[in-house]
Amino acid sequence: MVVIDRPVDMHLHLRTGKMLEQVAPATISQFVGAVVMPNLNPPVETREQVEEYRQEIEKVVAQKGVSFIPLMTLFMKNYSERELKELKSLIFSIKLYPKGVTTNSEQGVAGIERIYPVLEIMEELDIPLSIHGETDGFILEREREFAEVYRKLARRFPRLKIIMEHISTAHLLGVLDEYPNLYGTITLHHLLLTLDDLIGNRLNPHHFCKPVLKTPADREALQLVVKRGHPKIMFGSDSAPHRLEDKLRGAAGIFSAPILLPALAEFFEGDWEGLQRFVSNNARQIFQLDPILPNRQIKLVEEKWRAPYIVGEVVPMEAGKVFKYRVVN
Repeated sequence: MVVIDRPVDMHLHLRTGKMLEQVAPATISQFVGAVVMPNLNPPVETREQVEEYRQEIEKVVAQKGVSFIPLMTLFMKNYSERELKELKSLIFSIKLYPKGVTTNSEQGVAGIERIYPVLEIMEELDIPLSIHGETDGFILEREREFAEVYRKLARRFPRLKIIMEHISTAHLLGVLDEYPNLYGTITLHHLLLTLDDLIGNRLNPHHFCKPVLKTPADREALQLVVKRGHPKIMFGSDSAPHRLEDKLRGAAGIFSAPILLPALAEFFEGDWEGLQRFVSNNARQIFQLDPILPNRQIKLVEEKWRAPYIVGEVVPMEAGKVFKYRVVN
């Protein structure tokens, strides 16, 4: 039996309404907490929206009868010091989306300098900054091109904890170690898949995501840094559900939530301390989450388990695949 102490997903999309009710149980059954993204339509920007969204999530949690904490986030805009002081106790971080780079980011940031006053306040209040780090350039170069923005922010705001979300390139792994206030999350899909899985033999829309899947060399670099237990790297699934009809129309996002721990158990296979660090210890230490997260363990047994073919209206990653490990509660 594999026992994981307080696993936490540091990057999760739950949507809202019927979709949330369908997809959230997959995360709640495998994790004790998750950083919930704010790019709804409209985005989560106010105290009222944060509270309403948290309450909606907590209703689903209550139905599962387990302990789970949604770590709420705000969509970046020009907040005042008064607003952020009032919101600090309700949120984990503020999420920066460059304008138009991904799902529901049309109201994102058009010029990074415009939010410097907000970042100064966040630095003083110790509110982390989460970033979808891509430009609007050529699809395979967008993260590499964004690297200089990370450097600029890390230098200008040295006490601001900056999370480089869903790192998918070897280049960004080098940037990670240039500054002590830069941290990173890595997804399951970037850890296991490459561009071949999206367009190699036939187009697979369920593997389309942003940032897009990269090269075998990038995947190897990600796998190596995770296997070595880099203390600044955390697990963030970026599980992003879309209805089947929307995926077939080109919506970006991979719904990985149902298979996360079984797939990661196979990836680490016997290195259970490494798995513990990646899905729990690193994040808990960096952000001092122990007082917040429930004291709950997740257990897996070595028993064949088949991933669901569909969850509500959403097709998950590796639908129908048989995994070696199964989550038990």
